[in-house]
Amino acid sequence: MQSFNRRQFLQMAGLSSTLLLSGCGSDLFAGVVGQVTEPLNQRLDELLLNPQKPVPEMPISSIEPDKLIVNTFDFTPVIDPKLYRLTIDGEVNNPMQLGVKELYKLPLTSVVMRHVCVEGWAAIVQWGGVRLRDLIQLAQPKETVRYVYFQSADGYYESWDLRSCLHPQTLMAYQKNGEPLPIENGAPLRLAAPIKLGYKHSKWVTRIMLTSNLLPQRGYWEDRGYEWFAGL
Repeated sequence: MQSFNRRQFLQMAGLSSTLLLSGCGSDLFAGVVGQVTEPLNQRLDELLLNPQKPVPEMPISSIEPDKLIVNTFDFTPVIDPKLYRLTIDGEVNNPMQLGVKELYKLPLTSVVMRHVCVEGWAAIVQWGGVRLRDLIQLAQPKETVRYVYFQSADGYYESWDLRSCLHPQTLMAYQKNGEPLPIENGAPLRLAAPIKLGYKHSKWVTRIMLTSNLLPQRGYWEDRGYEWFAGL
């Protein structure tokens, strides 16, 4: 009997529906299919996710610097690093705002990972930055928190489950391939993780909000029919 690993299983159970939605071209069709398949996909993904188990990393020699395609939501914002502040708030005991210098003082983590786009392309990239779970820990979330929202300077918005945010390779990145993160890739700060599809990786993040409930606006593409969990 053929065996399947976690990634293959998700490709069959969850990712397949996401690819279907991305190619159908109909918001109505996407909405109907998403309502039927998403609850099952989400439960499967949450069940299979091990929030403490790292994804095997790739060697630096495998980096593909020319394969990372720059996708923009609406426009590329210009952010003055001296004025930039990351707000972390919501259902937390220690809301805060952090500037670039404060972020740089936190432990740096670098991960060589495969960035997978729902459009069918992929690129191996080394992202470097702060572990998201370290930032969450600093904010002291309340026990009821289950979701994390991300707001970006270009108006993009996303939401993740808390367990995925606590994964040790989920980063708020400010480096790409060992160099300062370019503005077109989301500088000064972006999401990066080997456990989520590319549309979950918000760029130009300015706010991280922790909450107990999933709000009606779950994510820019999710509100147009894409799968919410989007796990790999």
